[in-house]
Amino acid sequence: MSNKTKANNEWPLFEVFIRSKNGLEHRHAGSLHAADASMAIENARDVYTRRQEGVSIWVVESKHIAASNPESSEALFDPAEDKVYRHPTFYELPIELKHI
Repeated sequence: MSNKTKANNEWPLFEVFIRSKNGLEHRHAGSLHAADASMAIENARDVYTRRQEGVSIWVVESKHIAASNPESSEALFDPAEDKVYRHPTFYELPIELKHI
């Protein structure tokens, strides 16, 4: 195993989120290994925004992400079905609000 490969395996894994020029939210672009967050941002810029399609990059160490189990989705999401007031159909928004 080369030193470079060994170093990459020891570096933490970061998840990369990019906000595109026409997007309002950051979207998951992929993952990469880096020594720290600054290096992860620089590497993410080089790997995921080669065509200058991004205006903002977020990186977060994968170990800090907590996710629900897809097998438990029924128990997690079903209680929201009986709360119809949470659905946006009950609200009228001004025409000036274009991205909601």
